[in-house]
Amino acid sequence: MNLDDSHTTDGHGSPDQATPFHDLEDFVALPRLSGLAMNSDGSRLVTSVATLNPKRTGYATALWDVDPSGERPAHRLTRSAEGESGAAFLATGDLLFTSARPDPGNEADDAGKQASLWRLPARGGEAELLHSRPGGISSVATAAHADIAVVVAEVLAGASGEVEDAERRTARKDTGVAAILHSGYPVRYWDADLGPGEPRYFRLEANSEDEPLVPLAEGIGAGLRDSHPEVSPDGAMLFTALRLPEALGSQRSALARIDVATGERTVLVNEAGFDAAPGPVSPDGRTVVVICNRRTSADTFPRTWLALLPVQGGELIPLARDWDRWPAPAAWLPDGSGILVTADDDGAAPVFAIDTTTGAVRRITTDAAAYSDISVSPDGTTAYGLRSSYLYPAEPVRIDLGTGDTTRLRGPVERPELPGTLERVETVGEDGQPVKSWLVLPQEASDASPVPALLWIHGGPLGSWNAWTWRWSPWLLAAKGYAVLLPDPALSTGYGQHMIDRGWGQWGGAPYTDLMAATDALVQRADIDESRVAAMGGSFGGYMANWVAGHTDRFTAIVTHASLWALDQFGPTTDAAYYWKQEMTPDMLRDNSPHHSVGNINTPMLVIHGDKDYRVPIGEGLRLWYELLSASKLPANDDGTTVHRFLYFPDENHWILKPQHTKVWYGVVEAFLAQHVLGEEKELPPELGL
Repeated sequence: MNLDDSHTTDGHGSPDQATPFHDLEDFVALPRLSGLAMNSDGSRLVTSVATLNPKRTGYATALWDVDPSGERPAHRLTRSAEGESGAAFLATGDLLFTSARPDPGNEADDAGKQASLWRLPARGGEAELLHSRPGGISSVATAAHADIAVVVAEVLAGASGEVEDAERRTARKDTGVAAILHSGYPVRYWDADLGPGEPRYFRLEANSEDEPLVPLAEGIGAGLRDSHPEVSPDGAMLFTALRLPEALGSQRSALARIDVATGERTVLVNEAGFDAAPGPVSPDGRTVVVICNRRTSADTFPRTWLALLPVQGGELIPLARDWDRWPAPAAWLPDGSGILVTADDDGAAPVFAIDTTTGAVRRITTDAAAYSDISVSPDGTTAYGLRSSYLYPAEPVRIDLGTGDTTRLRGPVERPELPGTLERVETVGEDGQPVKSWLVLPQEASDASPVPALLWIHGGPLGSWNAWTWRWSPWLLAAKGYAVLLPDPALSTGYGQHMIDRGWGQWGGAPYTDLMAATDALVQRADIDESRVAAMGGSFGGYMANWVAGHTDRFTAIVTHASLWALDQFGPTTDAAYYWKQEMTPDMLRDNSPHHSVGNINTPMLVIHGDKDYRVPIGEGLRLWYELLSASKLPANDDGTTVHRFLYFPDENHWILKPQHTKVWYGVVEAFLAQHVLGEEKELPPELGL
């Protein structure tokens, strides 16, 4: 097993050596690691690894044990065709997880079709089923120092208990009823139709046969959607975001405390100016971290900061309020002196420590990597987490909190060989703002042999290119000989509040000019062929691709995925219409909508959209496609032929998740780019049946 901990920016492939990125079959078969949980004494780490199923139509996830010392190789803990996820340790050392695997003691039990709660004893042996319910179990959260767990499960809104919930679900299923009656907003979220079930919290009584799941704070209903409980170390309290309805279909997020023993609920923070969500609770159980997200408007820019709050309520105490980054709290130091956080920063997401007394911020990790799933050892000297960058996917690491040294642990997944190299490049925007990018170069790029290039625009827009992503892999294009530029224009996180503010409400302004400045610098390189450059993006990146298409002819092809096209249409139909209504005025919608420039589009475009996309509804793709054919400078010919293409996925959402569709997606993109960038004809994926 390769245990090299080098941070080199060189890839390992060579022009005549195939890597997993040279063949889509090999790429989709690469195992994908995610999540990291540590037990209470710091002696065990558990992660999840997703691998391709035998039919190659999906992924199944298994739990693996990772040695925190890095001495022993990782070993697999669970095996089932259905997979396991959501690992969480009880204070006793038992491991809880969710899985749709059937109960080995009752193979005929139909409960296996829904995710149930399972326990793997610390002493070893086989996993045992703790509880299953008709609506399944979503997740579980545990207390650090008490044998207490809080379960998240869905219940039909009108059901008074588990028996009635099961009866109503059976009645809907048997009669073929899928209708949902709504009395509030929203009704959809990303790719899920909301209702008639609602998430609820339950206290787990693992040894109770009568009522293993005890309801907590009944009556909250839909207010817990997209919320995650934070349990105090002693298991006495949990903290949660609570979504509260407002006028005109809007909503805000308050912070609530729930007594785990009694279910009593208390709202602690409920402010009009910002949404509140819980972070971790202090080791002494007295203080909870509060994540504050400023509510936006056309003139109010987004901002994230942290505060400390006594668990019994009181005044919020801002923490490092003047720090010009957006922190995500991860874990307290055991003595309560500080909090470990991650934050986007200059194309990475390092680990930082914030002093809880002074608010002073200290960067801990020093490499250009993104960290997540951070836990701290009981003695406070070491942290564990996952690390990734554009050089390698997520891997478990040990972090020395004194020196910042990071050591790669013996995880279950190898680093894949890369077909090129990675560089950090920089240019300057029109207003003098530095604009930084990652540049992926194929091995064959040289001054003597310049290569074609692809401008790849990230989504969000509040985000940055800083971590490995399986969905948007530049290495697949590098394997085909393209240089791929990954720029962070205005609205990107990790470069200070000014980088957000300069693009807010002006999507077609600084974000666009920053991208053009980055492209200008790219094509000045001797190893880039200026005559063969394309652009691509998804979501907000797709919006920008559409905007680019209507405002410049410099690109030879444009790929737009899940893209916003007509903002006046998009706003009321997205799954969070209230947010867009408060963010953009009618003038902003008009001035920043790409569809007004359709008559200027003179570049072949590949439009891609999934029908189950509720964030950017399919109407955007359908309208873009029709208007390209009817109103662009490259309309459909008299015989109906066109240079444009529309790749439609009836059963995919905002992302393309099925491995067979991933292959089709990249196969069509590659063929489209080959035709219009390289002047070559490449076969389309045979699965299209063309």
